[in-house]
Amino acid sequence: MEFSNERPIYLQIMDLIIQQILSKQLLPGAKIPAVRSLALELETNPNTVQRALQELERETILYTQRGKGRFVTENQELLARLAANQRQELMEEYLKKMQEIGIEPQEALQQLQTYIKEGNS
Repeated sequence: MEFSNERPIYLQIMDLIIQQILSKQLLPGAKIPAVRSLALELETNPNTVQRALQELERETILYTQRGKGRFVTENQELLARLAANQRQELMEEYLKKMQEIGIEPQEALQQLQTYIKEGNS
């Protein structure tokens, strides 16, 4: 994974794991790889990975079973909120970028609808 300099790496790792959960690459109850394995895979410091996982636990997105490892929450309400937050962030980002190039929200919506109708979704 290539990390951006714009945000701390542990936040980017958190985003990656949340994205994997939302895209069903990591299902509810799935075991998360060990810190060292993830650090090797992501080519980053184990302490950074540990911090990301601890934050995800603090937010109850992950939980630990002593002696077994970390797992994805099975709380469907929490997962639904995560998905709703992700959608909200993406919509805000889209509208912000459109406004930066002088396109108002209503026009941005029309352009998006046209894009979808043309089969580009």
